[in-house]
Amino acid sequence: MCPTKQKQRGSAAESASKYSRPGSIATTTSIPDWIAESINGGSLRHVDLDNGTNGWASPPGDLFSLRSKNYLTNRQKSPSGEYLLSPLGMDWLKSTSKLDNVLARSDNRVSHALKQAQSQGKSKKSFIFAVNLQVPGKDHYSAVFYFATEDPIAPGSLLYRFINGDDAFRNQRFKIVNRIVKGPWIVKKAVGNYAACLLGKALTCNYHRGANYLEIDVDIASSAIANAILHIALGYVTSVTIDMGFLVEGQMEDELPEKLIGAVRVCQMEMSSAAVIDAHMPPIQTAAARGMGCSKVNHHKYGDGDGDDNDK
Repeated sequence: MCPTKQKQRGSAAESASKYSRPGSIATTTSIPDWIAESINGGSLRHVDLDNGTNGWASPPGDLFSLRSKNYLTNRQKSPSGEYLLSPLGMDWLKSTSKLDNVLARSDNRVSHALKQAQSQGKSKKSFIFAVNLQVPGKDHYSAVFYFATEDPIAPGSLLYRFINGDDAFRNQRFKIVNRIVKGPWIVKKAVGNYAACLLGKALTCNYHRGANYLEIDVDIASSAIANAILHIALGYVTSVTIDMGFLVEGQMEDELPEKLIGAVRVCQMEMSSAAVIDAHMPPIQTAAARGMGCSKVNHHKYGDGDGDDNDK
């Protein structure tokens, strides 16, 4: 959300004051309470971009090099610039079994904050985009990243088509880009710095479409390679700072340049910071919500995923 060399720092209030409308660089000085509450809440604190530990921050979009307007002809990449959606924060959750469709749970703090606002006649057009990275093991963990907008997503835009499209389209387009900001050599080697991956092709993704949200549950256990890489990283987690950006891959000229949906910097997280969640709590059932089910795909090597050079 910041231009290159302009560092985004400080409080959650500052972060909230810079949230942008989809497809726009406009900002607002009036921050909805539910957004401020979401940024301030969660098991991981909002921390300083450069010096924070055991928390999350919002890295400038220009730190990520994505496909440029002329990528199809010259294969060049360019800084992403503004996010399409505003970062709301991150949850680090622990449970006895895998957590699916967390936004439909009655104990989810972000969906609860929005529902409360809407019950007061506010934020009626708000939309939440969430990515839930499901970490397998004796104890199951979920790293859930939340992004949102107060304004309608532009009909016909690539993000609109992704949100309202089918699972086959989503699997071909859902992409993550990673930057290892700080960490030991073994983690940089395993994860790959400036690595990009089409998650929908590399892993099994579950898409849950609600009345005002899309959640993507990424099953790390569905790829032995991704599972092994992640567990290497988790072994050094308290010394690792990583930027993760999410986007819809642009594959045609009118879909370029690529833009980040949003990005989060995870700063030297501690495993013990996880909030313990009852995995068996029944989800909220509403007439407007509809589960998009599970998309099972072939497992490719976890890596660039898009055929280009890694984002160097």
